[in-house]
Amino acid sequence: MTKTVSVGIVGTGAYLPEKVLTNKDLEKMVDTTDEWIVSRTGIRERRIAAKDQASSDLALPAAEQALKMAGISASDLDLIIVATVTPDMSFPSTACVLQDRLKASKAAAFDLAAACSGFLYGVAAGVQFIQTGMYRYVLVVGVECLSKITDWTDRNTCVLFGDGAGAVVLGPVSQGEGFKAFDLGADGSGGPLLNQRGGGSRYPMTPEMLEQGLQYIYMNGREVFKFAVRVMQSATDEVVAKAGWSKDDIDFLVPHQANIRIIEPARNRLNLPEERVIVNVDRYGNMSSASIPVALDEAVRTGRIRKGDKLILVGFGGGLTWGAAALTWTMERVGLDG
Repeated sequence: MTKTVSVGIVGTGAYLPEKVLTNKDLEKMVDTTDEWIVSRTGIRERRIAAKDQASSDLALPAAEQALKMAGISASDLDLIIVATVTPDMSFPSTACVLQDRLKASKAAAFDLAAACSGFLYGVAAGVQFIQTGMYRYVLVVGVECLSKITDWTDRNTCVLFGDGAGAVVLGPVSQGEGFKAFDLGADGSGGPLLNQRGGGSRYPMTPEMLEQGLQYIYMNGREVFKFAVRVMQSATDEVVAKAGWSKDDIDFLVPHQANIRIIEPARNRLNLPEERVIVNVDRYGNMSSASIPVALDEAVRTGRIRKGDKLILVGFGGGLTWGAAALTWTMERVGLDG
């Protein structure tokens, strides 16, 4: 009987734009206050891409960092998956743009759209490619330029979002380490609660569409909040059970950085102390598909996460979608027969 290849993350990387937009800056733009934003979201500032920066410009340095940490070159990559709802353009895919800029000549490439759950969807897909033996190294990037589709006159949404990119290299690791389980899900009936309606085939780019503001993010905050609190907990419970763990086994929770009032109930349900939950929402806001890989990269590079730690990555997003992953941390690459 052929044994299943163990797959883990063998390199991480991140990139944040230089421009910082603080809550004090937002006070000058819309009817809001720093106190209101912090008390309801935990966000104090976020990063904003420059006018001439597209998603591929953010993805490139994040990918290069991940490759460097993994100790492989772009020519070693077999596949590039970019999770984003803000691609450079409708087509070609941002993954193809990134493939060319990396000179990853042998890699297949495609984009994946699952909003804030996109990174976990991309990782789950990449792991399968390696486990089947089809590929050896897969680059997964979560990247967003949400500032480009944010209505800066809408105080309910403009305080939430930021721009950034996070990347991981997936590869074979020692037997028994790496990813243990995934839980992915969707409830398409909730699609109208969080979306960008304009620009697709339903509402093509027209002067009328622009006048209606359909090119911007729309969110029913109350309903999304209720969904998020519920599914963050249920997805975590599900993936912990699939991995054969108990909640006491969890060393770190790396949640989607949407709102501290969503993260805290998940932490309390798991009985985790604050120091075992990776949080950076105060500095970067909600970066959608980039939030989990950026938080993970920071925790790895600062030494918080170490070999043997048991991690839960969990998020939710438009679709509505959700995802969770359980893994035992290691970054030691092995051969496919190892």
